Amino acid sequence: MPVITTNTAANSAVRYLNINSSDQSSSLSKIASGSRITKASDDAAGLAISTRISSDVVALEQAATNASHATAMLQTADGAASNISDILMRMKALATQASSATVTDTERSYINAEFTNLAEEITSVATGARYNNVSLLDGTGSFGAVMVGSNSSDTISLSFTDLDATALSLNATTISDQTTATAALTAITSAIGSVSAARASLGAQQSRFEFQADTIATSIENLSAANSAIEDVDVASEQAKLSSAEVKVQAAVAALASANQMPQALLKLLQ
Repeated sequence: MPVITTNTAANSAVRYLNINSSDQSSSLSKIASGSRITKASDDAAGLAISTRISSDVVALEQAATNASHATAMLQTADGAASNISDILMRMKALATQASSATVTDTERSYINAEFTNLAEEITSVATGARYNNVSLLDGTGSFGAVMVGSNSSDTISLSFTDLDATALSLNATTISDQTTATAALTAITSAIGSVSAARASLGAQQSRFEFQADTIATSIENLSAANSAIEDVDVASEQAKLSSAEVKVQAAVAALASANQMPQALLKLLQ
């Protein structure tokens, strides 16, 4: 029924224009952001899952950094332990020389001077092996667990052995005669064994952190792929929706313009 009081056609055209314009804006925002979910109403469940996955990825990225730092700590400690091992080799050679009857006590005093300095150097190396200003091999550092995952239980404990001269029972060793030189030789052999065991422990821990770093990298890759499937927009599909919405907006604008002309056309009946 043609009327001039209420333009029903115009109202309908406006409603569809608003709908189509909203669809157009939604497609534009998704394409511009690269995300399929630009507001919670797009996919509430998907948003919740994506948020959790994203938080796990962020935590794992930091865990990878933590594992790298732990590996660096272990490498620092192992480098110092290697130096201590070299010093012990030299000390063993000196003790072997001093324990021989072919040298005199006077010569042993010269040997002992180097031997004593090397024992002090072991403590210096153990104290100087630091990471983030914390000594690793002199027993003063405090080490806990390293976070290597996205859950509070995903931890690996760090362990370092005290390798200073006191811990290796070398401080009280004076090779000034054949008897003490022979006793020192036994102590040094034991110390070499202790350092070797400590290096084996450091190597085992380092290997574990390296494998954990590989696991973290794989997890990050897989979680990122899963999150992409949930969150990332299908550009081709969304572009098709945008093109459709643009056409509908143009059609609605044309329909609204035509509807607005209808009352004017009816007024001609009164002339």
